[in-house]
Amino acid sequence: MARKKQPAQLTPLELEIMKVLWDLGGVGATVQEVVEKLKPSRPLAYTTVQTMLNVLDRKEKVSRILRDRAYVYKAVVSRDHAATSAISDLVDRLFGGSAESLVMKLVETRRLQPEKLEEIRKLIDQAEAEDGKH
Repeated sequence: MARKKQPAQLTPLELEIMKVLWDLGGVGATVQEVVEKLKPSRPLAYTTVQTMLNVLDRKEKVSRILRDRAYVYKAVVSRDHAATSAISDLVDRLFGGSAESLVMKLVETRRLQPEKLEEIRKLIDQAEAEDGKH
């Protein structure tokens, strides 16, 4: 049986462009508008942004519609979906599919704030309580 193709992960530049579109909240943006939003942190040529938006369109991460004489690009994939996909890919590739190993590595390297650790403890307690009910 053929394996289902994994959706292509976002490159760092694609992710920056997607953040611009996500921050616009579904309104969409032209290439020029994306260039302007990126300019303070990452000045890029118009053609570079245009190429990247077309790649994202082919990857089905954005959609585009022609409005007047310019395409307007909108995110098709939500920020949450992209994060879930990226984390799943990270867990599979780096931790052999073990989400527990990822969490343990985060705790070991002290990449979690004490407040967040407490939230995680509460989530674990809730999950254990729910498992006890079944």
